[in-house]
Amino acid sequence: MSHDWLTPSHLIILGLLLSFAIAHSGLAALRPWAETKIGPRPYRILFALVSLPLAVILIIYFFNHRYDGLQLWQLQGVPIVKPIVWILSAISFIFLYPSTFNLLEIAAIQKPQVHLYETGIIRITRHPQMVGQVIWCIAHTLWLGTSFTLVTSFGLILHHLFGVWHGDRRLQKHFGESFEKLKFRTSVIPFVAIIQGRQTLHLQEFLRWAYVGVAIFIFLLWQAHPLLIRATGSVDW
Repeated sequence: MSHDWLTPSHLIILGLLLSFAIAHSGLAALRPWAETKIGPRPYRILFALVSLPLAVILIIYFFNHRYDGLQLWQLQGVPIVKPIVWILSAISFIFLYPSTFNLLEIAAIQKPQVHLYETGIIRITRHPQMVGQVIWCIAHTLWLGTSFTLVTSFGLILHHLFGVWHGDRRLQKHFGESFEKLKFRTSVIPFVAIIQGRQTLHLQEFLRWAYVGVAIFIFLLWQAHPLLIRATGSVDW
C-alpha cells in the first residue's frame, strides 16, 4: 500500500499537540511553586500568554489541514450525520466549559485559587473537560473521516487522559484527605458514580447563568462556524 497519504501535517499536528501539552501541563504543575514567587494573578496571566497562542496555532493548523491524508470514510452526504455531529458538538462544549469555572479568576480579576468542586457537572464526571474533548473528537472525526483528523483526535484524547491523572495528582497533593473523599464520591467515566449510588444528580444545579452563557456560546459558534473556517483558511500554513 502506498504511504503517500501520510503527509507531513500528520507529524506536525502531533508535534504541536505535544508542545501544547508540555507547556499547559508543565505550567499547571509549576503553579504552586511559581505563585509563591510572582503571585497568583501574574502567574495566571503568564499561563494564558503561553497557552492561548499555542491553542490558536493548533486550531488554525487543524482547520487548514483537516482533509489531509487518507479519506477513511465519507458520511457528510448522509442526512442524519450532520445533526448528530452538531448535537454531539453542543454536548461536548457543555462538558468542556462547565459552570464550575470561575471566569473572574480565569481572567485574573479575582485572585485565582485551586478549588475542590462536587456540584453540577462534576457529579456526572470528575473530569468534564476530558469527556467533552472525547465527544468533540468523536463528532469531528465522524464528520471529516480523514486520517489527519483521526491522528489529531488520538493526540487530543491522549493529552486529556494524561490530564485526568495529572489533575487528580495535583488535587490530592493540595487537598489531601478531602480530595480522597471527593474522589470516592465521583467518577471519571460519566454517570458511573451516580449509577453505583455514590453520587446523586441535582438538576437544579444546572439552572445557572453560566450554563446560559455556554448555550449562547454554542449558538454563536454555530452561526460563526463558516466564518471561522474562512478566516483560518486565509492563514497559509
